Amino acid sequence: MADDALLIGKSTKQEWLALRFGNRHGLITGATGTGKTVTLQVLAEGFSNAGVPVFAADIKGDLSGVAAMGEEKPFIAERAKQVGLDWHADQFPVVFWDLFGEQGHPIRATVAEMGPLLLSRLMDLNDTQEGVINILFHYADQNGLALLDLKDLRALLQELGSNKELQNELRAAYGNVSPASVGAIQRQLLTLENQGGSKFFGEPALALKDLMKVDRDGRGTINLLAADKLMASPQLYATFLLWLLSELFEELPEVGDVDKPKLVFFFDEAHLLFNDAPKALVEKIEQVVRLIRSKGVGVYFVTQNPLDVPETVLAQLGNRVQHALRAFTPRDQRAVKAAATTFRQNPDLNTEEVITQLGKGEALVSTLEGNGVPSIVQRTLVSPPVARIGPVSEQERRQILAKSPFKGKYDEAIDSESAYEILKKRAEQKIQAEQQAQQADTGGMGGLGGILGSILGTGGGSAPAGKGRGRAPMSTTEVIIKNAASSVARSVGTQLGRAIMRGVLGGLTRR
Repeated sequence: MADDALLIGKSTKQEWLALRFGNRHGLITGATGTGKTVTLQVLAEGFSNAGVPVFAADIKGDLSGVAAMGEEKPFIAERAKQVGLDWHADQFPVVFWDLFGEQGHPIRATVAEMGPLLLSRLMDLNDTQEGVINILFHYADQNGLALLDLKDLRALLQELGSNKELQNELRAAYGNVSPASVGAIQRQLLTLENQGGSKFFGEPALALKDLMKVDRDGRGTINLLAADKLMASPQLYATFLLWLLSELFEELPEVGDVDKPKLVFFFDEAHLLFNDAPKALVEKIEQVVRLIRSKGVGVYFVTQNPLDVPETVLAQLGNRVQHALRAFTPRDQRAVKAAATTFRQNPDLNTEEVITQLGKGEALVSTLEGNGVPSIVQRTLVSPPVARIGPVSEQERRQILAKSPFKGKYDEAIDSESAYEILKKRAEQKIQAEQQAQQADTGGMGGLGGILGSILGTGGGSAPAGKGRGRAPMSTTEVIIKNAASSVARSVGTQLGRAIMRGVLGGLTRR
């Protein structure tokens, strides 16, 4: 570590990444098993030592070893000697995060923060269904219906699907909202819930400032997202990381060129972000990557193949570390050629040929230097990490979590009043009002019901005297009266019913 740069490794000379260009983004590529994770750890350690917080997804759990003291093994000592590194074992301040809250502090976001575009991407909605989501978000904003968790969104969809007046209101203002689209969104919402999305959406939402902490020694915190289980839901993984980038872009102030980044963000398995992504989403990613550097944030994509990243995004990545690629298929050969042509060529190297010959722990390296010009590509031995290579144990992870500065802050979910509670309360008030109105319509017939009850034997009168004896047989007159009263009861509430009743009762009085 130098005062203004971090060591990547050694070619014919030591290769450094200048901190003032750390926010100009980067790319780490290479086939499986070529050393990408170790390179990521070396960079994370370097940025942390420089006082720069780091956020990285830990796909296999291997990166968690950065929280434990390194071990001086023979191959590490040999590599350190080759690179010219004065190696000393170290460990770094680490905070573990987990969308599912199992291997780290839960990370949550509200539905409103996610926004209609990313939420539609997360649920794999088509353009028509995305339009419905946009309408729902607008309606919720206009009517004070906070969208915090997935049950809020479900409640609003149910309201839209069952409320004809609301459908007509929205149709008049924004166009047709078909029940079929609402039903399709509800089904996709169920899929998202089954993937664990209900654990991600809610409160307390993540405060971005908590990702940008330094410890008492001035070293940047390395925030590790446990992603081994999350990778089973690749769209949730990719959309979450894009949301996090977007939130950083929205919230952080402009700082322009800085001596070192405010935060460095490593996006592992970056191809998941771009797979089948609609044009609007790719344009948003390009915009965020292009502009977020002015907020002091560096984004480093980690993937197997440089072809995984669109050219418009690739053009924004100034710092490159290219591990070995294999040219077994036509696509592999195109990837090798594409990777070779993106470097500033070295007259002493056949870059395209060298890419296929690199050993484990070797890479082609080119970083920004001088006035931001890429350096000539060099075949480089990557420096060894000083923390542990490999994962921490479950016990070590629990110990680190127990000492975390965020213990207790995010661990318990909060269920604030939002759209679900408001709509539920409105529905209950509507039912109560309807019941009161119904009671008001029938309330004037209580006295009549008592008279009829005494005649019909359904209430209002006393049982005949005598033990174990039924009611005495009715006389012919009583039978006639009962039949007439039954007919009246069926017509009660009408003028005709009341007239007949008066006639029957009057005749009875005269007799």
